[in-house]
Order: sequence, then C-alpha cells, then structure tokens
Amino acid sequence: MADQVNVYSARKEALIKPLLDKFTKQTGISVNLVTGKADNLITRLKSEGKYSPADLLITTDVGRLYRAKEQNLTQAIAASNSIKSVPENFRDKASHWVGLSLRARPIMVSPERVDVKTLTTLEDLTNPSWKGKICIRSSSNIYNQSMVASLIAQLGETHTQEWLDGFVKNFARPPQGGDRDQIKAVAAGQCDIAIANTYYLAGMLTSDDEEQVAQAKQVKVVWPNQNDRGAHVNISGVAMAKNAPNKNAASQLIDFLLTQESQQWYANTNHEYPVLGDVSWSEILQSFGKFKAEQVALSQLGELNGKAVQLMDRAGWK
Repeated sequence: MADQVNVYSARKEALIKPLLDKFTKQTGISVNLVTGKADNLITRLKSEGKYSPADLLITTDVGRLYRAKEQNLTQAIAASNSIKSVPENFRDKASHWVGLSLRARPIMVSPERVDVKTLTTLEDLTNPSWKGKICIRSSSNIYNQSMVASLIAQLGETHTQEWLDGFVKNFARPPQGGDRDQIKAVAAGQCDIAIANTYYLAGMLTSDDEEQVAQAKQVKVVWPNQNDRGAHVNISGVAMAKNAPNKNAASQLIDFLLTQESQQWYANTNHEYPVLGDVSWSEILQSFGKFKAEQVALSQLGELNGKAVQLMDRAGWK
C-alpha cells in the first residue's frame, strides 16, 4: 500500500490543501484531508479511539491543542531539526504539538477618533475615558480565553481580575459576532476600539468585496505593551494523533510544513506570521508594523484556560 497521511484539519481547505498537494508532489505520499470545526474534530478523535485513522490534528489556538493532549488523544512527535528550529515557547514541552504559524491579537482603533499616544497597553483599556467605546467578541471565544490566560500567566490572578472588571465596564455593546464584525463596528462608528487577530484585518484588506476593503482601511493596528511584556500572540499548530497509523509519513509532513517554502506560502496566503524568524512577512503584515511579542510559554495558555473563563465570568464578560 502506498504511503499516506490522514489529516484532521480545523483550517479551511483553501488554507491548507495547496501545501498538502505540494507535499504529495514532492514525496509521493498521499494526504487524505478531513476538515471541520476544531472542537468537533477533537470529539471525533475521542469517539474513534484506537480505531481512529487520523495521523495529525491541525488546529487553531494552543488552547485546543492542549485540550486534545489533556484528553490523551495525542503522542510525542519524533524530534527533528525542523521542530527544533521552532522557538521553545511555540511548542509543547513533551513534544505533543508544535506551532505552524503565529497569530497576533492587538488593539485596533479608529485613528480619527482615538489618539494612539493615549493607548499603549492593554491596561489602558480600563481607563473610564473609553467607557462605551470598546467592541470585542464573546468570552466563549477561545482566542479571548487564551488572551486572558496569558495575562494570568504574566500578571497573576488578582491583577488580571482587576483588568477584566475595568475592561468589561467599557464595552460599547454586548459581545457579538466574530473578529471581522468588531472591525466593521469600528468602521461604522459603533465603537472606537476593538481587539481582533491581524489576519482578519488582512483578509478584509485583500477581499474582493469593496465594502470590506473600505471598512478595513478605516482601522489602524496599535501594538500594545511594547515597552514591557509585548503583544499577545497565539499559534495554529499540529499534533500527532495518539493512534496514528502512519507516524513516519506524518512526521515527514510536519517537517515539510516547517520548511521555509511552506512558511513563506502561508505568510503570503493567510497573512499569519511565520514561526521561523528568518521568513519574511507578507506586504500587508509589514504595513501593520513590526512588534515585540509576548514570550510566555504557550502551553500555559491551555493550562490556565479554566481559570481564565472563571475570571471572565466573574467580570460579567458575556
């Protein structure tokens, strides 16, 4: 039987299949791709148990990779030079997962209504002057949960709770919609400030929809905490399934996804930051400016997820 790899991916097909096709062309190893929502794929892995055909789980946000590991659905990936080239804080200490791309979650503002000199840290968002001016999606969103978990890891529970209490008081409306909706709300004047992942803004700027382009052009990226801990970042990443039937071929695919060529394609296609430091950013990412990123070990974001949700609930973040 010819070599193959079975991939469960929470990434949309258009954002992963061209790379998988290139891998097949180079190696002769066929890739069977199953796409779906991240939590559904994790549930599927669990229900399939030892009979699961899955070799790899590719998903967004370290919180989900941690969840899969905690449910005993993953195993250590064999060490390779490719994996060692990824900074330590972007991979699991026990090698169960490794980051494939970086996603940054900065502040986005209307430059016409916000003096960016008065907004240099996430902590500034608790200032009463921003009351009724902040848009963000629900506390049930894992991107927000991981952002709060990173604050707990760096500031401690008490300071994070104080920040949450002040932050929630400044919401312009009950949390609703996705990251693009927060950007659109700033453009529409429903709020002056939003928190969103940069690739959503990049996606709007490169959209075929002229209205989305026009909305995105009304928003400016502000990199918070550049004089201390840095801006919040997360990853999309890959884990080796516990019962992977094609481990060797799966390891080859992971190494391929961490080549400079693959990292460059991903940066230019999806406007996420490469995990390898020597790969250039897309022009749109460059237009958002360089930034200092948090150095917190991302595994902590999974470990602190439950605590983050607890503090968010306590602050009344719906």
